[in-house]
Amino acid sequence: MAPLAHFWAVIPAGGAGTRLWPLSRAAEPKFLLDLQGAGRSLLQDTVDRLTPLAEDRVLVVTGAGHADAVRAQLPGLGADAVLAEPSARDSMAAIGLAAALLELRDPEAVLGSFAADHVVTDREVFRGCVRRAEAAARDGWLVTVGIEPTRPATGFGYIRLGPDLEGHPGVRRVGEFVEKPSAEVAAAYCASGDYRWNAGMFVVRPTVLLDLLASRHPEFAAALRGLARDPERLPEVWPTLPRIAVDHAVAEPAAEAGRVAVVAADFGWDDLGDFASLARLLGGSSTGLSVLGDAGLVRSVGATGLVAPSDRVVAVLGLENVVVVDTGDAVLVTTLDHAQQVSAVVAELRASGRADLT
Repeated sequence: MAPLAHFWAVIPAGGAGTRLWPLSRAAEPKFLLDLQGAGRSLLQDTVDRLTPLAEDRVLVVTGAGHADAVRAQLPGLGADAVLAEPSARDSMAAIGLAAALLELRDPEAVLGSFAADHVVTDREVFRGCVRRAEAAARDGWLVTVGIEPTRPATGFGYIRLGPDLEGHPGVRRVGEFVEKPSAEVAAAYCASGDYRWNAGMFVVRPTVLLDLLASRHPEFAAALRGLARDPERLPEVWPTLPRIAVDHAVAEPAAEAGRVAVVAADFGWDDLGDFASLARLLGGSSTGLSVLGDAGLVRSVGATGLVAPSDRVVAVLGLENVVVVDTGDAVLVTTLDHAQQVSAVVAELRASGRADLT
């Protein structure tokens, strides 16, 4: 299929991925890593699946400290395709700055915002969903993509599906956004069939996004539009911007006002939020372990879980659901059940003066 005219892929590339320590570090976060064993980083993979839709209309918004690494991984991008944030201000500022620039650059633009560190296994289905979302966005809707739940996950927010959106097959109105639920509530959501995971994907016309922001946060929207007109003021203005996610700043209030639509999708998605999700992605080998890296360095007897070796042999004997990650300067040993708690190790290292390891 032909690319979408005036469609821009906006890729927020931020966060340190602390639950994937010691693989993911502040200096080299997970979006710069090859966590699929495919020879491409998560960022490169994201651009690969969006290029058939957007061609060269790609903007990556990342921290100033990662801008050179992003450019090195994406040499085909233009000089102005990487927007460097002076500091982390959460997703509303990042996406809003891209929207403000596109509002001036391309009055017919529709932007699609997709995180740099997610995995999509069925690209064709993904792109079909984006095409449906783009068509609805051209009619003035803020459109999100709701992922078919595969388990009652408590680490994701949920979207309650509303009625069909007239004139747009495969698109529905959003009933509401729901914060991360308890296990019992998540199970009920999955059983009902009326809820989808909120993957943080949004497709919208830039002016619509900024006007929705202005309805609740007029000074914020005005500041972003001002930066688009005068980028040299970025170091001065950026630290004054609110630190808030696009979900809270725009999507949730817009849903209450009946302005948000959703494309329900099932294209094999994961946010790779911890080692448990990484183990699911990689799948078990004949040894019972998922291995990231050189499988020849792993020896396993009666063990299951995930091993990521560095440059030495890792032997695991008689342990179930174990996680062993060796990066040369650090070794993590935990279990898949404790995968969500790895960030506590990072916090402890920083508190003890070992930020050099984080």
